[in-house]
Amino acid sequence: MVYKFRIISDEVDDFLREIKIDSEASFYDLHEAILKCTGYKDDQMTSFFICDEDWEKETEITLEDMGNGSSEEDTYVMKDTHLSELLEDEKQKLIYVFDPLAERVFFIELSEIITGKELQKATCTRKEGNPPQQIIDFDEQMNTNAAIDLDENFYGDQDFDMDDFDPEGYEVGEGGNPYDDERY
Repeated sequence: MVYKFRIISDEVDDFLREIKIDSEASFYDLHEAILKCTGYKDDQMTSFFICDEDWEKETEITLEDMGNGSSEEDTYVMKDTHLSELLEDEKQKLIYVFDPLAERVFFIELSEIITGKELQKATCTRKEGNPPQQIIDFDEQMNTNAAIDLDENFYGDQDFDMDDFDPEGYEVGEGGNPYDDERY
């Protein structure tokens, strides 16, 4: 069987990749195909997540064995896990974390299952737009964020006047503060 994956990004609107790969290939083979068709370097601790219909993460497939020691939970490593082991339905959703420090991802959907065919190696069958930058430079991001002006307008209405409100937060009416009464 051949799986056809559709890959998109929430960062770049016109980015799209489609990859065809044999169902018996490993998640590592898919990982390499993604890197090749985006031009990314293989120097990040990437992961796949099998997701539900609402893109909620369910099962993680890691690049390396993280050795968390918990025998209660199944652990999946890309090189040891075949695609067909965890994927069996069209429209199955996955997330591929390509920048783990900034938690940036690709959204992947198993768009088609082609039966009666096999592929020796993964192929990028559709390539549109440029991929997002692989890694965000945190120093550059901090310099950009430092330029944000956090004046009094940042928090809301510039016409806000503290004198319009009672300091304790209670409305002051004709009878004064109701809590001045001896009952309290």
